[in-house]
Amino acid sequence: MEGTHVNLADSQTGPVRGRPRSEAVERAIIEGVMKLLEEGVPLAELSIERIARTAGVGKATIYRRWSGKEELFVDVVRAAEPPDAELPGTSMRDDLVVLLESLRQRGLLSRSSAILHNVHAQMKSSPKVWTAYHTLVVAPRRRLGVEVLRRGQRNGELREDVDVELLNDLFVGPMLLRSVMRPDADLPDGLSEQIVDTLLEGLRPVSSPPL
Repeated sequence: MEGTHVNLADSQTGPVRGRPRSEAVERAIIEGVMKLLEEGVPLAELSIERIARTAGVGKATIYRRWSGKEELFVDVVRAAEPPDAELPGTSMRDDLVVLLESLRQRGLLSRSSAILHNVHAQMKSSPKVWTAYHTLVVAPRRRLGVEVLRRGQRNGELREDVDVELLNDLFVGPMLLRSVMRPDADLPDGLSEQIVDTLLEGLRPVSSPPL
């Protein structure tokens, strides 16, 4: 993985976002960061030079893929978290359940994974890393939830007079509360459906049939 793959990656040219990327090299870099974190090295003390040395690559190889430590750390967290689920698209209700279930699974993993819990805590104390995580991960997830609600309004599944930005917070809030603010709270199977169905009971257009 070190020799040939790294040289191939270093020889590539072109814009960062548009050129082919070596999955083996990226995996080695992300695993290098994870190894350092597992050894107890704080995010603030992780330099690109140290990461490159641990991963067995050159610093230029890292900078060709990430603009700096912040973007790299975001991908490390993404690799540690469960992947975002693909929405079924069958109904607003089903999509909302999938979005909340993904959040529930991330909450469960954060509780069981000491390294993920530690990284999340450190991210919040590092404004640059937290801003990058919010911009690249949290904000797109929020936009997706809002778009699901807007589609529900267009399809007649949701009242047209509700503020979808606020409503998105109302759906996500209970799961975030239990996952983050109350780490001792239960996150049982079926919680996602319970939250969605409880809210939708009062948010359906009057003419809509029962769930």
